[in-house]
Amino acid sequence: MKTLPFTNEQLEAIASQHPTPFHIYDEKAIRANARRLKAAFAWNPGFHEYFAVKATPNPWLMKLLKEEGFGSDCSSMAELVLAEAVGNVGEDVMFTSNDTPDAEFRKAVELGAIVNLDDITHIAAVERACGKLPALMCCRWNPGPLKGGNAIIGKPEEAKYGFTTEQLYDAYARMKAKGVKRFGLHTMVASNELSPQYIIDTATLLFDLVVDISKKVGITFDFINIGGGIGIPYRPDQEAQPLETIGAGIEASYRAHLIAKGHPDLKLYMECGRCITGPYGYLVARVRHLKRTYRTYVGLDACMSNLMRPALYGAYHHISVPKYGPAGTTYTEKAEVPLMTCDVTGSLCENNDKFAIQRAIPEVQPGDLLVLHDAGAHGHAMGFQYNGKLRSAELLRRADGSVQVIRRAETLADYFATLDFPGL
Repeated sequence: MKTLPFTNEQLEAIASQHPTPFHIYDEKAIRANARRLKAAFAWNPGFHEYFAVKATPNPWLMKLLKEEGFGSDCSSMAELVLAEAVGNVGEDVMFTSNDTPDAEFRKAVELGAIVNLDDITHIAAVERACGKLPALMCCRWNPGPLKGGNAIIGKPEEAKYGFTTEQLYDAYARMKAKGVKRFGLHTMVASNELSPQYIIDTATLLFDLVVDISKKVGITFDFINIGGGIGIPYRPDQEAQPLETIGAGIEASYRAHLIAKGHPDLKLYMECGRCITGPYGYLVARVRHLKRTYRTYVGLDACMSNLMRPALYGAYHHISVPKYGPAGTTYTEKAEVPLMTCDVTGSLCENNDKFAIQRAIPEVQPGDLLVLHDAGAHGHAMGFQYNGKLRSAELLRRADGSVQVIRRAETLADYFATLDFPGL
């Protein structure tokens, strides 16, 4: 079931001050969800969630999550600077990148971030960039065919990320010889995964590998980062991941595959993004045109530069029509509201600029508001300016119901700002 935290009247009031399209995030729900994740892993005293900045790189949301005890998972210079701006420095920052320029390694080390290497050649790259290796280092493991593929992230053996299993033993031995004192191990082999057992099994693989590396290389691990990848129910008939079940399953595996095999307690880290903010962000748009040719098209004032996932992945985002009240959010073929089968489109000069294809939605007219659900992660962040489209505003609905602009909409002046041409 899909619901909305606001009524059509409330949305119209917001839209009267902040023209559509815009993304709006629900602070109260995000905070509650963050606390639920922490509670599920409270059995591990060192547990730390590093919010994946790439999912929603807005400092207001990062600051909100920092207040809930979250760090920042960064993969670029811009994300490191955002983390620093909200006060996440030192080991509250996990820097996981690939094809990394020297300047970004230097920035991460200057911040005291945990540097998570993507490749065995990056040991030398960090030394070249920073003069020496930090005292704490982490490596990203690619388990290859040992771990089955995931629909979005693909098969591990085909992914560009991470060390092979054999390379890890060599890497940790070399880092130990170079004076590294503390060690971490990371993997990320899923994206939007809806099976709790897949997440538990991934942690088990890490526990087993840590025990073996520890014995053969003669080191003790400080932490394991089991990555993110916990999915969200984009479709109304899907269920949210049971965080409590995942936490309990990983605890059982931790005790059986790590502690019982002689490795001392270590810290458990995660780097979730989508499951933290995704369900609590909405793209609000207005119907601009209805077109009836070989099929019916509902044209919005938003386009795929506001939400790229349907065009990029064929991803499903539920569409609500709030003027119908609750019936406009949880409609079925037997709903009490009239339905229309249509393509919901944007105005880009690309035929894949569609939010939905031949989908039954409640009947709409030009001027009606539509809400696309689950746009709180990998939504605004993936925006672009093709066709001269301008990226829309981001709003935060505070716990008291007030609305704050946390990113203004772009203007033509922003679009032309990097051009040095007379008259622009």
